[in-house]
Amino acid sequence: MDVSNFFTKKRLRWWSIISLLAMLSLYAGPLLAQVVAPTAAPNPAIAPTVASATAVTPAASAPAAPNYATPPWLNHGDTCWQLIAATIVGMQSIPGLAILYGGVVKKKWAINSAFMVFYAFAAVLIAWLLWAYNMGFGPQLFPFVGHPTPVASIMDELNQAVVPGANAASPFASAAFPMSAMVYFQFVFAAITLILIAGSLFGRMSFVAWMLFVPLWLTFSYAIGAFSLWGGGFLALKGVIDYSGGYVIHLAAGVSAFTAAAIIGPRLRQDRSNFKPNNILMVLAGAGLVWLGWNGFNGGDPYSANADAAVAVLNTNVATAMALLVWMFCDYARYGKPSVLGAVNGMIAGLVAITPSAGVCNGYGALLVGLCAGTIPWFTMNVLSQKLGVFKKVDDCLGVIHTHGFAGLTGGLLVGLVATKQGESAFACVNTNGGLFYGGGLQQLWLQVEGAAFVIVLNIVVTAAICYLIKLFVPLRMSDEMLRIGDHAVHGEEAYGLAEEDDADELVPA
Repeated sequence: MDVSNFFTKKRLRWWSIISLLAMLSLYAGPLLAQVVAPTAAPNPAIAPTVASATAVTPAASAPAAPNYATPPWLNHGDTCWQLIAATIVGMQSIPGLAILYGGVVKKKWAINSAFMVFYAFAAVLIAWLLWAYNMGFGPQLFPFVGHPTPVASIMDELNQAVVPGANAASPFASAAFPMSAMVYFQFVFAAITLILIAGSLFGRMSFVAWMLFVPLWLTFSYAIGAFSLWGGGFLALKGVIDYSGGYVIHLAAGVSAFTAAAIIGPRLRQDRSNFKPNNILMVLAGAGLVWLGWNGFNGGDPYSANADAAVAVLNTNVATAMALLVWMFCDYARYGKPSVLGAVNGMIAGLVAITPSAGVCNGYGALLVGLCAGTIPWFTMNVLSQKLGVFKKVDDCLGVIHTHGFAGLTGGLLVGLVATKQGESAFACVNTNGGLFYGGGLQQLWLQVEGAAFVIVLNIVVTAAICYLIKLFVPLRMSDEMLRIGDHAVHGEEAYGLAEEDDADELVPA
């Protein structure tokens, strides 16, 4: 049955309204139950406060009111750091990647590329609250995913955060901050993953298809990877280490981006052959926000303002600086000029590669990770992609498979070499034997290979299935006419139209 025009322009508004009503009806029951239900018993983890000397002493039979604002388990420093870390990770996406993407693409695609970032950030948050958080970090449904339930009641948000994991003896099993901080912190990770995928699809993916792709991929790919590696799933039980998302975020994004790009097809020939950035200074500004935002990305994952958080921040910056310099030197050796865009690619590859081991390696390990991040993805992008037909055929617009896929894989495997016993203990890992360089043998390296294989297969299969499903209802690509025009055809707006209109007004006689 041909349903390619099932969602026409005239019908799209009605389908949007129907979808919204369906979503509201799905969650109306739990929400109404919460409203009409009697007041729930206070959380036993939240002890009542001691009455002040000036307060009126209640009757002996009246229980003291529980202190929901500052319960005894809450640590102000940990809570503050978790919220700051989450906020600066969020700033990597908006405005960071929105600025970077808006500057690195051709002028006619600046608005569409930046707006894909804002849409994904908003859509992921709603889905995360209503069902996806508990799929990634909630009670287990299957060994690879949790129950798809909301985390939106007031007690969900006030109660003490429970950090899932394979090591029940972990001192972070019950964090010293509320669940609301945990939900938001993990949301910004989920959001940036979808935003990274967008980097492969610029200049041809239909915005309506992107609107459908975001919640579907979050649900059937990201949530499964997150639970398997971070939520106490089967890879976590095995002892696979992914400190802050080298596999869950970057390898998954790289593989999924490449798969989706292959299915959607390439940009117009003239766009693919001439896709010069419209504003490199904007690219540098966005890249700077991404670099410094990574302090929250890796520094927030111990779930505490502790020593391991500081280790992760320092190692992150060491590896990134090394990767940027090495990539720049490789560009200079091959092309005779140090490239600004190449340096940004090196920076991103370094950030990605150190992410799996940031808090479990030492400074020497971070230097090695940076060296590998500046050479291996550089080689795949600048040499291998010119020789292998698959890279020539698939139009990966910003090279996400290289700077995130290969960099994430490189960093994940290096965990098996550079992980230290003390770092693994500080992060409460299941295995604390160290990597190959620190007496742990090949055990951890093999576990990292298993984790990578699962993430790669999962994302190829799920991403392909989602793309073909969406294709049944809406076109994955814009029409050729829209592709020739760009932002104005898609959004009715242009990135730099205001200045042109002002100039035109000056030419009109009074």
